[in-house]
Amino acid sequence: MTATTDGNAGALGPLAPAASTTPQHRTTPADGLAAAPGRLEEAAALATRRATDHLLARQAPEGWWKGDLETNVTMDAEDLLLRQFLGILDPDTTAAAARHIRSRQYEDGTWPTFYGGPADLSATVEAYVALRLAGDRPEAPHMARAAAWVRAAGGIASARVFTRIWLALFGWWRWEDLPELPPEMVFLPKWFPLNIYDFGCWARQTIVPLTVVSAKRPVRPAPFPLDELHTDPDRPAPPRPLAPLTGWDGIFQRLDKALHVYHRVAPRGLRRVAMNSAARWIVERQENDGCWGGIQPPAVYSLIALHLLGYDLDHPVMRAGLESLDRFAVWREEPEGPVRMVEACQSPVWDTCLATIALADAGLPADHPALVKAADWMLDEEITRSGDWAVRRPGLPPGGWAFEFHNDTYPDIDDTAEVILALRRVRHPDPARLDAAVARAAHWTAGMQSGNGAWAAFDADNTGVLPNKLPFCDFGEVIDPPSADVTAHVVEMLAYEGRADHPRTRRGIEWLLAEQEPNGAWFGRWGVNYVYGTGSVLPALAAAGVPTSHPAVRRAVAWLASAQNPDGGWGEDLRSYDDRSWIGRGTSTASQTAWALIALLAAGERESETVRRGVAWLAQTQREDGSWDEPYFTGTGFPWDFSINYHLYRQVFPLTALGRYLHGEPTLHTGER
Repeated sequence: MTATTDGNAGALGPLAPAASTTPQHRTTPADGLAAAPGRLEEAAALATRRATDHLLARQAPEGWWKGDLETNVTMDAEDLLLRQFLGILDPDTTAAAARHIRSRQYEDGTWPTFYGGPADLSATVEAYVALRLAGDRPEAPHMARAAAWVRAAGGIASARVFTRIWLALFGWWRWEDLPELPPEMVFLPKWFPLNIYDFGCWARQTIVPLTVVSAKRPVRPAPFPLDELHTDPDRPAPPRPLAPLTGWDGIFQRLDKALHVYHRVAPRGLRRVAMNSAARWIVERQENDGCWGGIQPPAVYSLIALHLLGYDLDHPVMRAGLESLDRFAVWREEPEGPVRMVEACQSPVWDTCLATIALADAGLPADHPALVKAADWMLDEEITRSGDWAVRRPGLPPGGWAFEFHNDTYPDIDDTAEVILALRRVRHPDPARLDAAVARAAHWTAGMQSGNGAWAAFDADNTGVLPNKLPFCDFGEVIDPPSADVTAHVVEMLAYEGRADHPRTRRGIEWLLAEQEPNGAWFGRWGVNYVYGTGSVLPALAAAGVPTSHPAVRRAVAWLASAQNPDGGWGEDLRSYDDRSWIGRGTSTASQTAWALIALLAAGERESETVRRGVAWLAQTQREDGSWDEPYFTGTGFPWDFSINYHLYRQVFPLTALGRYLHGEPTLHTGER
């Protein structure tokens, strides 16, 4: 795959100083533009035209849009480790991946998990090992700095479990010093605690193959030692004290010890049947393009598990899986040579529906060929068969859309709501086909409501507390609870579908109002962070008929005004997930400024100084080609633990905001409202 040119390929720099969150501001060039309504509208119109042309030029011939999805170098490192484990690592891939990994290293030798973020131990360990595979010598200055920092941070022993699993594959860490994950857990019934359906779909797809890896405990010959990454090479895994039995940590530590004993005495016949059942579960969930769930982590572990169970590299399942991983690679040419970045996932459905919304709201005619082509592609992507979501909703007819090119097992509630909103903006030549797809998807989405009245991304009522307590689960979310942003998108969709007064919609609204933070904002699960959550909720409340005078709306407006940066934009650092002092604070970005504007416009604030200054910031920071620059990560995989830079966010959301500023409330082509 060829990379798009997004302007963020350079080495990382330090995080810019956080902007003040006080309402007062210094005078900036944007203030002069904001103070002249006629000039501001002209500038907004020009920016909208440029952004529209830029986005139209990026549409694929088939009708979709897809921006690069950038995460962190662990994706690239683990891809090289997988290929080393399978014996298929080639020099060209290794060299190109190493160039990308080096370009993301800080001067102190470390690697972060997001642009400008703090150094991360596990990312630094994995990147270091990958560069060793590429031939970088440990005495090289950039490697020596990395190793010294790792040792000072506690060494490999302090890295997360997943990092140590990768190292165990080559004997750099002992399997005995990792949490046990028995394959027999695939036999646990759906009502039993810690059955595989208690985990979120992304965790479930990763855990099942890892049970096979944990049972097999493979070790490939290490190509080099890693003593320099241990604080004490003679004692790499110091014993950890047991937590008291009064809490879950102590209980699960002792359960893990019991499972290690079970590993030694597990009946061979039962274990063989369990691993075969796990293999069947894995193979049944491979998508038509060879991937698993449309995301990279389950794919790499599934390939390792199946290979350990006797699937050779020429087996159709293995061959298709490896080919799918190759399609996750983004190549670009740099002066020093080809550079290869691995995407954790691909987002064409999400990008296409957001691009369609942006272009329609910017004034593109509803029957414009680009919009009709996009609608045709989205209609072709509709999922009409059941998946794992049916475990909790067995009688619900299927309908909806996934996030990726291929992921029929896990349609996404968030994507489905936004696709419906996008389709309703298009005057399609076959309205009956469009209406039928929307009806199926809206019914499915409504039926995926959790018991508390809200919606999650993939499953209903996936809210158990035990999965997050397992010693194995020390990285990211492993459950899929409802969130304000997803619930808001569903409420907005249902309202535009004429269901604003439906009991399901009303329960969703009540949940949203109850979830508002004391400061007036809403938490953002899938985008950074309170700016995203608030930017999702206010348009939903407006669509559902909640008046702009409602106290919750006024509190949110006041919070957004207080969070505006001196330059007129908005930004929020990912550290707000881990440190509340960062809430609403960060360098201004195009996507976050757009989210704030979309929220304020929905709240009736078009003529406010706050909105005018935000629009002026977007107009003045736009590039000549109609794009915006945004190196900062504003997408969320796991809050704090795994962050995303959606390279199309800085194009679609500013265009949506500018379009709504110029044209008002979006026009949806449904006679139901």
